[in-house]
Amino acid sequence: MDAFLPIPPTWVESATHALTFCCPCCNESAGAATDVWINRRAPVYTHNHQRKWQEFYKCECETVWWAWSSDRPPNPWQVNELPEEILSSLDPLTGLGDSWGSFEP
Repeated sequence: MDAFLPIPPTWVESATHALTFCCPCCNESAGAATDVWINRRAPVYTHNHQRKWQEFYKCECETVWWAWSSDRPPNPWQVNELPEEILSSLDPLTGLGDSWGSFEP
């Protein structure tokens, strides 16, 4: 299973869009998938300049589904998540804040 292949595997052609981040047939999480492919060739940009990708999963029950990476539930082990007001003040190209201060008078 190589989630980052540049060319999509044939099994993604039958994928169903899951509105919740789990298998639409058996409600298993993405962690129970037997195959994964992430469409990194065509990111979509959100209103706050964040990228999101289509993530395709082949479930143990043989259902193929996809969801947006931005819909993935938060990782309980991830720390240092920045609040929205800080994220919106960062430069979308560099991800850095304005360390020189504003040029506004």
